[in-house]
Amino acid sequence: MANLVNLEQVSKSFGVKPLLERVSLGVQENERIGVVGLNGGGKTTMLEVLAGIEEPDSGRVSRVGGLRMAVVTQRGVLPPGSTVGDVVLAPLGVAEHEWAGDARIRSVLDGIGITGLGLDAPVEQLSGGERRRTALAAALVRDLDLLVLDEPTNHLDVEGVQWLAEHLVNRRSSLVVVTHDRWFLDTVATRTWEVVGGGVETYEGGYADWIFARAERSRQADAAEDRRRNLARKELAWLRRGPPARTSKPRYRIEAAEALIADVPAPRDSVALASFARTRLGRIVIELEDATLTTPDGRVLVNDLTWRLAPGERIGLVGVNGSGKTTLLRTLAGELEPASGRRVEGKTVRIGWLRQELDDLPVDMRVLEAVQDVAERIQLGDKEISAGQLAERLGFTPARQRTPVGDLSGGERRRLQLTRVLMSEPNVLLLDEPTNDLDIDTLQQLEDLLDSWAGTLVVISHDRYLVERICDSTWALFGDGRLTNLPGGIEEYLRRRARLAGAADAAGSGRSIGSAAPAASASASASTVKGSADERAARKELSRLERSLVKLDDREKTLHAALAEAATDPVRAQTLGAELDTVVAEKNAVEERWMELADELG
Repeated sequence: MANLVNLEQVSKSFGVKPLLERVSLGVQENERIGVVGLNGGGKTTMLEVLAGIEEPDSGRVSRVGGLRMAVVTQRGVLPPGSTVGDVVLAPLGVAEHEWAGDARIRSVLDGIGITGLGLDAPVEQLSGGERRRTALAAALVRDLDLLVLDEPTNHLDVEGVQWLAEHLVNRRSSLVVVTHDRWFLDTVATRTWEVVGGGVETYEGGYADWIFARAERSRQADAAEDRRRNLARKELAWLRRGPPARTSKPRYRIEAAEALIADVPAPRDSVALASFARTRLGRIVIELEDATLTTPDGRVLVNDLTWRLAPGERIGLVGVNGSGKTTLLRTLAGELEPASGRRVEGKTVRIGWLRQELDDLPVDMRVLEAVQDVAERIQLGDKEISAGQLAERLGFTPARQRTPVGDLSGGERRRLQLTRVLMSEPNVLLLDEPTNDLDIDTLQQLEDLLDSWAGTLVVISHDRYLVERICDSTWALFGDGRLTNLPGGIEEYLRRRARLAGAADAAGSGRSIGSAAPAASASASASTVKGSADERAARKELSRLERSLVKLDDREKTLHAALAEAATDPVRAQTLGAELDTVVAEKNAVEERWMELADELG
């Protein structure tokens, strides 16, 4: 297998900070490499050196002759004055009928969402996420030897991430990709590079293999450290036997002991995330009653929604782009009023809201000031600590605390934003894409926190690993004006989206692309049906049944656990068994009615 790119003893620094030190590695044919590491640790720098965007300070980068390579960075820079079609298709140098007849190219345009943007859309009118998707599509439509991607899953929904993973696995080209999406990494990568401490550690396989191998290396390092400390204790004891002993022993023994003591490694630089929901939630948390949510131009996103968040409920919210996920979160937060219906908030509710944007950070402050802006002091367990001590525990060294917020990297800003939200001591957390720009180590810290967090949680995320780990139930917006409970989680969401896409393709066969009249007619018809009293009543019943299913499912789990505990108590086991039979029968009846209504409503 031939090497496409080789790095030999490569070093690269920015200012006084060395990011890469004498790194040697290579990319082979048909190899898919995932790149991981802490924010600011050198992942993007290594990618840019490998791709030729940055020159190394020392060492050599060699590439095979005639290498066909595309690089998609996080910058999202597109040629001014161009359209989406100019960026994505013009470089192919083929006529429209040629690319339109190529199933692979059409698949890319649909899978990345370019068809929805429109090929004639000027790039100046695109959002940052749309620019990233356009640049990604321009690389994917080409036939390449090597594809280099920096955080390609940002700004993609769950469905888009799955499509991209399948596409990259089925391509013949090699791949080097920086990603924090654990599911994507596990699905795509055949090898993992971890950029750490100026070097690059290599591991076979994806995320699961990397975590296992890293844990094993850590275990071995801990064993070596224990041996080193035991030896240090012996050497220290020998040195401290008294002045005569020290002066009579060979000098090299004393120097060896001193070197061993001086070699004690610094404490590990970890990010400590802490949240204390000290205000207890009452019976009412946040409720939406007969609420209709609309866009600023009046388009209905969610119609006649009744939804009640329970104390301690943990909800993952997924859906297609533009279906209203962020609007729903803004309504729950109280920032946006529903077009109709009402929002009710419990008296003891304290909301912590993590926005997708970073526009709520005080960029004119320094890091320490931004922490103090939330709280001068905070109770941490049984100790009260200052803002400076808190900032240090959250991964910002005393020197970094003096850094202006405006000079922080995207990942550091996201971490500071998350820290400020958690430090406000909320008991209801609303998180909009919390994984954006966070490295995997910080994600693990966040998940560890949320695993044991006692408050109510609603999270929007395309990171299915996060949703599946920290959420107890999954709800979806399919763009049909309803909020749908998904007992089968993300997998059920993807299956339903595939069925909807198949039905749409079947309905659209025979119609020309861009034909607006049938769509307008269908929209008007749907509007008429949705306005009927019967449908409104059916949707209300459907919402009620979904809430009942959640409660019955929780009761069933509780009874199973109680039965296991009552194995040695026949009387109690018989009582619990009878109650379990009743709950299961009721749950089956509710499920049947739910399916009937779902079929009627289409």
